[in-house]
Amino acid sequence: MKISVVVPVHNETDNVETLISEIHQSLHAQDDYEMIFVDDGSTDDTLLKLKQAMQTYPGLRVLQHLKSCGQSRAIHSGVIAAKFDWIATLDGDGQNDPSDIPQLMTALNTQNSENLWMLAGFRHQRNDTGWRRFSSKFANSIRQAILHDNTPDTGCGLKLFRRDKFLALPYFDHIHRFLPALIQMAGGEVISVKVSHRARSHGQSKYGTLDRLQAGIVDILGVIWLKKRYSLAIVSEVNSGH
Repeated sequence: MKISVVVPVHNETDNVETLISEIHQSLHAQDDYEMIFVDDGSTDDTLLKLKQAMQTYPGLRVLQHLKSCGQSRAIHSGVIAAKFDWIATLDGDGQNDPSDIPQLMTALNTQNSENLWMLAGFRHQRNDTGWRRFSSKFANSIRQAILHDNTPDTGCGLKLFRRDKFLALPYFDHIHRFLPALIQMAGGEVISVKVSHRARSHGQSKYGTLDRLQAGIVDILGVIWLKKRYSLAIVSEVNSGH
C-alpha cells in the first residue's frame, strides 16, 4: 500500500526532526511512501530543520506557506501535493505516535470495503491536563449529539483517508475537525481505531480552549447547513439497447 503522510507544522523546531525519524522508522518497510511536511508560516527554525532533514530522508518533501493560514489549509495544501491515493495525517507536535499508522493500514485492509473512505484515530487515553481532557470530551459529545457522526474523537490528528474523497469535499477553515461527518455526508464509511497519545515534549499548544469553543460553534452550524443542502445522487448510464 502506497501512502502519503501529511504533517502540518507551525513553530515546531524542537519536534520535527524526531517526528520525521519516527515516521521513517514506522514506514521504511513499505513498498513506497512519502512524507510531506507543510510549514505553515513558522517564525522559528522549523523550516531550516526541515531543509536539513531533506538531506537525510529522500522521501521527505517540504511545502511552505509564506504566512500562517491555519492547520486545515496546511493539510489541504499537503493533500493536493500528495502523489498517492491514501493519506495519513499527523499533528506536528509529536503527540500522535507514527507507529500507529501501520495499525490504521492493517485495519483498512481487514475491512475489505470499497466504501470505507476514512479511519479516524481515537485517543482513548489522553496525555493532557485534566481541563483539556474535559473540554475535549465535552466538545466531542456536543458534536456527536448534533451531527451524529458516530466518531468519539474527531480532534485526533491521526487519520487515514482517500485523497480523492477528501479533495471532493467543500473546503472551509477547521474542516479537519469535521471530516468524519462530511465523509459520511458524501456517502462514505468512517471507522474509529484506538491509537496512543503522548505528552507534548517541546513547545506549547497553538489553540486556547475558548478559541476552539467559539470557532466550534460557528463551524457546527456551518456543517449542519452543508448537510441540509447536500444531495447524494445515484447515477447510472443508459445504453441504447432495445
